[in-house]
Amino acid sequence: MGLSFVTEPVSVSTPATSANLGPGFDALGLALTLYDDLTARVTGDGFQAEIHGEGAGELPTDESHLVFRAMLTTFDEAGQRPPGVRLTCVNRIPQARGMGSSSAAIVAGVQLARGLINGGRESISDEAALRIAARIEGHPDNVAPCLLGGFTIAWMDTDGARAVKLAPAAGVRPTVFVPSELGYTASARAALPSTVPHRDAAFNAGRSALLTHALTADPALLFPATEDRLHQEYRAAGMPGTAELVAALRAAGVAAVVSGAGPTVLALTEVPADFQPGAHWHGEVLGVDDAGAVVKGGMVEHAERGPVAAGRTS
Repeated sequence: MGLSFVTEPVSVSTPATSANLGPGFDALGLALTLYDDLTARVTGDGFQAEIHGEGAGELPTDESHLVFRAMLTTFDEAGQRPPGVRLTCVNRIPQARGMGSSSAAIVAGVQLARGLINGGRESISDEAALRIAARIEGHPDNVAPCLLGGFTIAWMDTDGARAVKLAPAAGVRPTVFVPSELGYTASARAALPSTVPHRDAAFNAGRSALLTHALTADPALLFPATEDRLHQEYRAAGMPGTAELVAALRAAGVAAVVSGAGPTVLALTEVPADFQPGAHWHGEVLGVDDAGAVVKGGMVEHAERGPVAAGRTS
């Protein structure tokens, strides 16, 4: 017997995320209180997307849209595709800025597909959803906090992606500095060497362990805990403005890092009120999202969130 699909719309809110957090390369991630809201309904006339906010007029609106690609992968995993889906996206996570916009789209697609299948959340477990999302993204460091919320440690084993969620301490105060220029993960990865000195690997192992403690128990240690020798220096030449802002914030005593592959900068401790990042940086204080991707029936109440494209700068 084939699958059946629900007739009512299903909605999901997916949080922005920041990966690496300094030394935790490809492993550590944090969910932030900035959201994309999406609604999907099964139809009989193909796959069509309507996009508002970030990416409107730029992203594809057919089956090649990343949300649809994730949905179709999840439907195929379950064994059957619906004849069509109508998708509405209200995007607030800046695109190609190192804040997990692709992971948010992938997680949204996986979660919407689970919600549109009758019994889908039972037949496709949360663990399976993480594995599907990480397989599409290529690594789990952003999809894990997007799916689970909070602070996550993610890794790959023989069965695919796995992750654990930890609760950040109250003193963790994320601020993002979003530039107008785009950044692309593929080019940022291309800047990394194939090998690193053993002393640098050992340094980062210790800092990653310290960062886990600092984020969950003692934020006073976030400054030393966010030191990195594996990726940020190698990427600095391709993102000089990002490197300069990280250095300026750290000179002011702020635990600042490159957010994911950049170019956004993430500060994990309070930024001095008189700190001036520069005219082409948009600073925004965010919280840590604890819920991760939230699925519910019906249309998303878009007014529940902040303004569309809150992270957009020009």
